[in-house]
Amino acid sequence: MNTAVKTYTDYNGFIEALRRAEAYRIRNKSKEQQVADVLNFKPITHADMEEIFSYLTMEKGRTTDFSYAGILMWIDYFKYEYAIQDDTLFIKGVVENDTDTPAFSLPIGKLPLKDSLEKIKEYCRQKEIPAVLSAVPEYALEELEEAGIESINPLDDWGDYLYDAQMLSTLTGKKMSKKRNHVNKFNSLYPNHRLELLDSSNADKALEFMSIIDEEGDKSPMAIEERRMTRKLLEMIKEGDIRLEGAILMVGDEIAAFTIGDVKNDTLFVHVEKASRAFEGSYEKINKEYAAMMCERHPEILYINREDDSGDEGLRYAKQSYHPIDILKKYNIAL
Repeated sequence: MNTAVKTYTDYNGFIEALRRAEAYRIRNKSKEQQVADVLNFKPITHADMEEIFSYLTMEKGRTTDFSYAGILMWIDYFKYEYAIQDDTLFIKGVVENDTDTPAFSLPIGKLPLKDSLEKIKEYCRQKEIPAVLSAVPEYALEELEEAGIESINPLDDWGDYLYDAQMLSTLTGKKMSKKRNHVNKFNSLYPNHRLELLDSSNADKALEFMSIIDEEGDKSPMAIEERRMTRKLLEMIKEGDIRLEGAILMVGDEIAAFTIGDVKNDTLFVHVEKASRAFEGSYEKINKEYAAMMCERHPEILYINREDDSGDEGLRYAKQSYHPIDILKKYNIAL
């Protein structure tokens, strides 16, 4: 890593340095720079996602921030907007760990990265806001440093857990013995179970099941918001969105669990996984069966991204218990 680039482990120090640098740029901008906005952002809607997804497939990383539902599910929370210029996608939102600060995703498309960054910086000069990229994948750091950046702030609690798809879909090997035991117990306790593809024909079942999840689930504001966004995805499946692929685990006429994900290139992204405490082993069962179903439907899948733990210790333990092959680090970058 270029030692000339300042690395901030403290977020407050990072953002203060960013604001000082931006204030300096604003004070010293020339009249020639005071021109019409380089980029014209507009709010992302469900209808825009097909166009956006055509660019997302060009991105070579496997972080959830560049997946179909990773954007679609969080449009409201991160205030996502987008612009396409010179056959390049620009996404504007907010910093992952500071939703009061505007930020941009790594640009994707045909423009050289240095040129894309100049467009973002010019936009920020016009709007008099800090120029910052958020949730930048680690693979992009070297090229960003070559293009010229101010500072780096690691997002320690936002790294995505990446798994071997075959390991999750089969649960083979000594490492997975505890998970196999949970699945076997589910099979023994509930022999009348079955897995259904979650689509427009049964999305209503999952929407009704959410009332059980509301009763059993965490009552924190973020958990409530996540359940609201889950309902939004279910409504889109009900309306016929085929990029959102899910499964429902049934026991007789009752739902034990359901899950929602999507596929980009060689990776399955799992965004939603809901299970009832009334069915022992339901989380382990839906996890395995969904992975197996999706690997069969999409033979190109090599990896499964099960997102970050947001610093939650319980969630961290659960994700680590499936033995990730990597944790995909992310960074805030001041331009």
